[in-house]
Amino acid sequence: MNASADLRKHVRDVPDFPKKGIVFKDISPLLADPRAFAAAIDALAAPFKDRGVRYVAGIESRGFLFAAALAARLDAGILLIRKKGKLPCKTVSATYALEYGTDTIEIHADAAPKGSSVLVVDDVLATGGTAKAACELIEKMGAKVAGAAFLIELEFLKGREKLSGLSAHSVLRY
Repeated sequence: MNASADLRKHVRDVPDFPKKGIVFKDISPLLADPRAFAAAIDALAAPFKDRGVRYVAGIESRGFLFAAALAARLDAGILLIRKKGKLPCKTVSATYALEYGTDTIEIHADAAPKGSSVLVVDDVLATGGTAKAACELIEKMGAKVAGAAFLIELEFLKGREKLSGLSAHSVLRY
């Protein structure tokens, strides 16, 4: 059995959450199993091991879990991408469209040196709006996006299209 098939056993479907008609992919069982979590981190890190990644940027909030472990695995620093108003120092921000309205994410303006290589990480790639905005933040700081990594990609939402031209990697695809 391949690693992604084994990891699928640790992702639980929750029907009608957060609203009727949605099937939520709950990664709590994967996070609770040390071997499954380690295998997920290995799979996320593999394409980026020899790419000179200096920082891993995690998107609030579950992205923080994966970014911290990936940063340790890649011998890189960790950067935090937060919702607007959550960071104490000078920030750069990016606003993106939601189904009904917009949202804004931020990163400290001095989080990474200009030209440094940053891997953007989140738990799920859905419509791609948040991931695209996160990549814009990295570029606004003057750093370079090394790629983007996701535990899960919901292919039917076509989020990868918003990341065209970028090395995007997902471990599990639904």
